[in-house]
Amino acid sequence: MFKGTTVICVRRGDRVAMAGDGQVTLGNQIIKAGARKVRRLYKGSVLAGFAGSTADAMTLLERFESRLEENSGDLMRSAVAMVKEWRTDRALRRLEAMMIVADAKLSLLLSGAGDILEPENNIAAIGSGSGFAQAAGTALLETSDWAPSKIAKRSIEIASEICIYTDSIVTVEAIGE
Repeated sequence: MFKGTTVICVRRGDRVAMAGDGQVTLGNQIIKAGARKVRRLYKGSVLAGFAGSTADAMTLLERFESRLEENSGDLMRSAVAMVKEWRTDRALRRLEAMMIVADAKLSLLLSGAGDILEPENNIAAIGSGSGFAQAAGTALLETSDWAPSKIAKRSIEIASEICIYTDSIVTVEAIGE
């Protein structure tokens, strides 16, 4: 489990949002409160969020963006290529990070173990506060008519009240809202 990060992706139809907290920790010390762990890629049509070592995550984001360019923005093909490279490359397979990627049609969780998982309940979360954020997001998705961006933001805020490695400074990116 990666400490110091919580990222959630919430989907409602063709609307999708991703939110991440901003806290960066080193051991038991908060180093930064406003880091951006959620980004827009491929001409703004793909969202990506990461949990794990910052340097490792940035390396993975750059590689994933290259795969998106090679595959003309096709999310699944890019994810398969990225995970294959991540799992087989000697340097990449040592990276300690996880990613969530999404476009207007698909949300995927990617790991260095070769996993490409599509969430069944329209919510995916990674990082130390992921369980808290996912529970909050699931409840809000089922009981409200809120937009995915509002659900994602509030889910991170709720997780920040429980998880010491998650803060309430939230970055949100959305598609279709």
